[in-house]
Amino acid sequence: MPDAHVADALVVVARTREGKNPEEGVSLFLVPAGTKGLSVKLLPTMDQTRKLCEVTLADVNVPAGALIGAKDAGWTPLARVIERATVALCAEMCGGAQRVLDMTTEYAKIRIAFGKPIGSYQGVKHKAADMLVEVENAKSLTYYAAWAVDEKVPEAALAASMAKAYTSDAFRKIAGAGIQLHGGIGFTWEHDLHLYFKRAKSSEATFGDATYHRERVAQLINL
Repeated sequence: MPDAHVADALVVVARTREGKNPEEGVSLFLVPAGTKGLSVKLLPTMDQTRKLCEVTLADVNVPAGALIGAKDAGWTPLARVIERATVALCAEMCGGAQRVLDMTTEYAKIRIAFGKPIGSYQGVKHKAADMLVEVENAKSLTYYAAWAVDEKVPEAALAASMAKAYTSDAFRKIAGAGIQLHGGIGFTWEHDLHLYFKRAKSSEATFGDATYHRERVAQLINL
């Protein structure tokens, strides 16, 4: 769970009744930090700018007032929050990918190899052009998903999964290409590029990776 170590309270998803499908019988509870039986452990992560925690609940008791919304009907609001958070993460990933592209193109103009800026070589130009296409495609899908979620259109879930599937792959590939064009300096502590690569890998798995969302897209369009 992100940032659980600094949270004043946690929203806990718990199954309170068996149902015909996994979405039935789910309830949401607000559990204050420090509740007896609740423990939070900060985990070491590859992306050190995003803190993740392991949350353990052992015989935790909460009053009836801790219930959020209706009992056994927590899946719908939970899915709505996850859907919006997924689109917001896509927007962050687009911003990161754009920054990697900007850093790489600027570096290609000043890095001299064999007497010329590396940006003048066709291989570098092609790689940068591919990065630009990936960034623009990711932005287009994310803009559409944001509109669909905001307007509550029927295809909002489909749009969110399409955006996350594409952007997860795109940000990772763009960050990798950026490091390749920077050379060794791209993965040193003296340069910020490695932070974007690590964030790309972290965000790729958050709220489901590309494989998960491609499968979800297939299910939503009845393939």
